[in-house]
Amino acid sequence: MADTLLDDVAGLLRETADQVVLPLFRRLDAADVTEKAPGELVTVADRRSEEMISAGLRRLRPGSVVVGEEAVADDPGLLRHLRSTGEVWLVDPIDGTANFAAGRSPFALMVSLLTGGRPEAAWILDPIAGTLATALKGGGTYLDGVPVRLPTDAPPVGELRGAAMTTFLPAPSRRTVVAGSSRIGELLPGQHCAGREYLDVLTGRQQFVLFWRTLPWDHGPGTLLVRAAGGVARRLDGSDYHPADTEPGLLVTASDKVWTEVHNTLLAP
Repeated sequence: MADTLLDDVAGLLRETADQVVLPLFRRLDAADVTEKAPGELVTVADRRSEEMISAGLRRLRPGSVVVGEEAVADDPGLLRHLRSTGEVWLVDPIDGTANFAAGRSPFALMVSLLTGGRPEAAWILDPIAGTLATALKGGGTYLDGVPVRLPTDAPPVGELRGAAMTTFLPAPSRRTVVAGSSRIGELLPGQHCAGREYLDVLTGRQQFVLFWRTLPWDHGPGTLLVRAAGGVARRLDGSDYHPADTEPGLLVTASDKVWTEVHNTLLAP
């Protein structure tokens, strides 16, 4: 896959952020924010962003299929394309909508390209920080154009820093995580933006992040970005993550050693 695709999609995300998303940040009216499901917000910025990104991706890859978060909310049947043998785009037009709607950061624009159901390319843009991560399967990960390679070693457990989305964990798992948290250097509550969590693993700000909800547009891009940089993204039973899978639970870490340490500390009964 040519590097020009990385540049073209990156340009599309920056253009969408500049023309659609940022002009509406902290400028939404009450009527601009609705619930698409109980507790799940959507804004006019989400919808306009998805429309612009989807149109641009179809121009770049005529005949490809776009599976966007907001389109799936209207037509869940679109998820069938995630196991297609062709080219399928996963789009999260604004990851961290609750943050965006409340006028706070972080939030991100995210895209991944699947071929045969497997992520082949990924993009995450944090438009407030101005940070862009891109990756090609087999071609490495880049953060603002600079190659990223995550360390293969692991700090002692007492020095690890990471986030756990405990709000969504079932009660038994939540109790296990809370019990083990005293042995972790710093356990963060999460930023309500999966894209930012993935970027923070890539920058080294944290060494792991534990998710329970695994919506494909939240994790298709980030898992490839971390893996292409040498990191690990696995289900809680150690199996590989696939965007079309519906099982909950995902542990993303900077290395295999960190995955084992965090799993043994926070998830082992």
